Amino acid sequence: MRTPLLAAVLAVLAAAQAPAARHDAEKLPVTRIRDLHYGDALFYFYQDEEFEALTRLLAYEHWNRVPHHLDEAQLLEGGLYLSLGMHNEAGERFARLLTDEVPTGVRNRAWFYVAQVWYARGYLEKADAALRKVSGRMSPELEAQKELLFGNVLMHEGRYDEAIRMLSLWREPEGGRRIWSGYARFNLGVALVRNGRLADADPFLTAVGSMIATTPELLALKDRASLALGFAYLQANQPARARSALARVRLNGPYSNKALLGTGWALASLGDYQGALTPWMELRSRDLLDAAVQESYLAIPYAFAKLNANAQSAEYYESAVNSFDAESGRIDAAIARIRNGDMLQRVLTSEQGARYGWFWQLKNLPDAPESRYLYAVLAGHDFQEGLKNYRDLLFLNGALGRWDESMAAFEDMIETRERAYAERLPRADALLTSGAVQKLQQRNTALANELRGIETGGDMSALGTAAEREQWARVRRVEAALAGAPETPEYADLRARLALVKGVLQFGLNDAFKARLWQEHRALKDLNLALHEAQSRWIRVERDRRNVPTNTGEFAARVTSLKQRIDALQTRLAGAEHKQGEFLARVAAHQLEEQKDRLATYQVQARFALATMYDRAANAQGARAPPPVSPAGETPPAPEAMPEPEAPPATEPPPAHEPPPAHEEAPAPKAQEPPR
Repeated sequence: MRTPLLAAVLAVLAAAQAPAARHDAEKLPVTRIRDLHYGDALFYFYQDEEFEALTRLLAYEHWNRVPHHLDEAQLLEGGLYLSLGMHNEAGERFARLLTDEVPTGVRNRAWFYVAQVWYARGYLEKADAALRKVSGRMSPELEAQKELLFGNVLMHEGRYDEAIRMLSLWREPEGGRRIWSGYARFNLGVALVRNGRLADADPFLTAVGSMIATTPELLALKDRASLALGFAYLQANQPARARSALARVRLNGPYSNKALLGTGWALASLGDYQGALTPWMELRSRDLLDAAVQESYLAIPYAFAKLNANAQSAEYYESAVNSFDAESGRIDAAIARIRNGDMLQRVLTSEQGARYGWFWQLKNLPDAPESRYLYAVLAGHDFQEGLKNYRDLLFLNGALGRWDESMAAFEDMIETRERAYAERLPRADALLTSGAVQKLQQRNTALANELRGIETGGDMSALGTAAEREQWARVRRVEAALAGAPETPEYADLRARLALVKGVLQFGLNDAFKARLWQEHRALKDLNLALHEAQSRWIRVERDRRNVPTNTGEFAARVTSLKQRIDALQTRLAGAEHKQGEFLARVAAHQLEEQKDRLATYQVQARFALATMYDRAANAQGARAPPPVSPAGETPPAPEAMPEPEAPPATEPPPAHEPPPAHEEAPAPKAQEPPR
């Protein structure tokens, strides 16, 4: 199954495996494989071996082994670069190769997918530029996705008016996925809120938050829309409307913690502190790692204080101080283990057998004490991108290790070849000085002349069998003896009998002469062919005798040079791997330290509120209790900022390989890609 998004699209660009009609602008015509080496690279490509396919394509291109598929090979290289996370190289190739000669539909699809990856990577300007290279309109499905993506880019760039205009004109394609419409309305609502038009945003976010949903993705989008609208109303000091929106968020969904916290503050803003305790108490029973849960540890005693339940308030403040202190200690231990340097090894060991490349995502965490904190760490864009790069560095290190082993094998092969050459050299020299082929050629010439004489002279007995030749020789001897005998009846009878024997023998020889002559000519022809092959081999032996020492030396020099290059690359790679590991450890430790700092802040607030309560209680001497102190002052803390717009999922890859949603802040580009 093709997992990388753009590698799947580039399969159409490079291999053009699907038949296409001439009027179909979305596809290239069928391409015949005319270069064997290009077919070899495609074999590895369709085996999901993108790195091996790219390596072979680059090598074959360097040695000019794909002259008939050069443009297709370079397009495929661009897709492979993109799949492996090397976006700069991919963008440069597409900019050079996606010319007007490429069908418009194919070119538009390529730039659209490039823009998707640039956006997910955080390069908004490049995503904007790629989208603007799409000319005309694509198919309805891709056009809808393109407009959603363009709206997201504009929102992240702060160009809300443009985003609102674009998303307002968005129309769901016929037969399109329902989730697209949800994303479009959600993003339009977020853009309106960020543009200060909360009243205009309400219908869109309410529609998304109230839609019927059956899939986890739609359910999460519903919750997110209701949460966004609720917090927007909290920021606008409209707690009643906020409470109504937040009530639509599922109690066990991924956004339930923030919704429970916001619901409590909405009720508190309405003066219903007793009601606010219900969502906050539910929130307090959940994992303390969540920031909303941590805030509930302070919100609950704040509400009790507002209800003049000072004893319960003090009890919950003390519990908060103790819980924060214990959690802070566990975070310290987790930070120490992360800084020891074995966190990454355990994290990646849990994902053995997974694919390499930019589309890889961590799905499992190791069974370790600090793993519970890594969920929050892995939610960060910087850590996820850095972890992909670190994993690719490990893969490259393994590839270099295998190539280094190959160099050692090549050295053994050269050594074996030199040893075999030294052993065979004396025999080869003896053969070359023997003149065996020349002697055989002379013998062949003599046989040809002899056969020509037999044919010219009609010497039938020369081609007879050994018995026939012996019989013919006896006849000739007897004939010679009778030639000088007297003319007597006895000798006359012998001469008659000899003539009969000679006639019979001559008849047999004459009858088989032509067939035997043809066979001899055939045998002589086969001999000529064998001599020609022997002569060719003789020439090759002479050439190899002169060139093998030079060739072996050239091979040895190339292997030595390649081994030195591999050693240098391994050194550079080890340095990059070490720095990337340190960077990830710093990112993870920094995020945990931020959690610790937040806990410390909450702990100080809890201690201060508790001390203030004790101080006022001691000084009041039974007087009416003074107004309680909230964890962040006299007023409830401001709700969180509006969530970021969501990016619609791509249609090509499976969900596990979609680009990450854009609810996180788009990161600045990081110089953390593995060395090329």
